[in-house]
Amino acid sequence: MARRAVEQELSRERILEAARHLFITKGYRAISMRSIGQHLGYSHGSLYYHFKEKAELFYAIVVEDFDYVAALLSQAMSKAPEEGMTRVEQLIMEFIKFGLDHPYQYEIMFMIRDEELLAYCRAEQGRCFDLFASIIRSHMKEEGYVTEDWQNVPLTLFLSAHGFVSYYIQDKISFDDVKALAVSHIKVLCRNL
Repeated sequence: MARRAVEQELSRERILEAARHLFITKGYRAISMRSIGQHLGYSHGSLYYHFKEKAELFYAIVVEDFDYVAALLSQAMSKAPEEGMTRVEQLIMEFIKFGLDHPYQYEIMFMIRDEELLAYCRAEQGRCFDLFASIIRSHMKEEGYVTEDWQNVPLTLFLSAHGFVSYYIQDKISFDDVKALAVSHIKVLCRNL
């Protein structure tokens, strides 16, 4: 009975949101299950109904964020692109937009330097890149590109988009602030596609 009451009051989503904020603002190592519980106004024991340990909680955040990006990329390819953009350009723009509009999530997903945490991110980073690359390769196949370009072009586009986000994320600039620059960057990248 007590467990059911706690689960109703303290949702998994609330825990993930609070933990994401604390991991980003204070750092993974500085945060404990106890401090997350205190931040939420609950005992740390109530968190253990949802997560066995802090690392499991961190990984749940990473998976949730990468799932969100995968959905964004898939949506970008299923709807008509903005006027003057190709589908591939729209895909890259959605990736950049996510990074700049969700800097804290992006930093956890792609810019974390902690070796222990990087292990949790690498598989999800690979899954994200594989989706991105498969969409680019599908476009390249439709356009008749030679297969030797299929390995290099998706990686080049992905790394270029990541570089754009990494450069502007430091200044906490929103996507709308640099949209014109992003479009210009993407157009140069995709000029020969």
